[in-house]
Amino acid sequence: MKKYKHIFFDLDQTLWDFKTNSRRILEQLYTKYELFNHFNSFDEYYDIYHFHNDILWEEYRKGSLKKSELRWTRFYIPIFEKGYDNKQVAKKMGEEYVEESPKQNTLFPFAIEVLEYLHKKYKLYVITNGFKEVQDVKMKVCNLEKYFERVFTSEEIGAMKPKREAFEFSLNSVNAKKSESIMIGDDINSDIRGAKNYGIDQVLFNPALLKHDESPTFEINSLKELIGIF
Repeated sequence: MKKYKHIFFDLDQTLWDFKTNSRRILEQLYTKYELFNHFNSFDEYYDIYHFHNDILWEEYRKGSLKKSELRWTRFYIPIFEKGYDNKQVAKKMGEEYVEESPKQNTLFPFAIEVLEYLHKKYKLYVITNGFKEVQDVKMKVCNLEKYFERVFTSEEIGAMKPKREAFEFSLNSVNAKKSESIMIGDDINSDIRGAKNYGIDQVLFNPALLKHDESPTFEINSLKELIGIF
């Protein structure tokens, strides 16, 4: 589509399959630290971990929790709830998770095919709320760097999506006009509402066909559909 010149992608759960890659490492840590002695199954641990991780990430987004605290407390709270009060194990798990999870290389189907197509016609960028040192590893391991002009992280920007500042900083940094820019992401609030409130078009990537009340500019269930849009 000729009106667009700048395409901004989210990374986690849009290009990089966060759920698959994260689950793989969590299962390894679950076994390594013998958490099966405290949980009925890995699935039980996984659900409890994600429940608390989501809450802690929201606190981090609000600025009420430091990155260093987030990284280990998300592992501590689940085991503490099960009567396993071991901060040392939680901190080791936190360190190993941050070290190993970004080394995983599972992308969503058609990610490379679509990027090959798009980067020849448009300028591509990433805007992510993830930690810079983690996202840099993901980009390198998955050989994604060559497709993107620049990767913007919330730490660099000083604001997280869906805040206006996250989009404003990114577009202004590359002299991109709102009318010529579009945001592609999976998160209704951070990516879609954030972009819409800032005044740029959006593509919702919704592979799980989740129901919602938002009206994005476009909605896709497979990345391959982007070729039809652009």
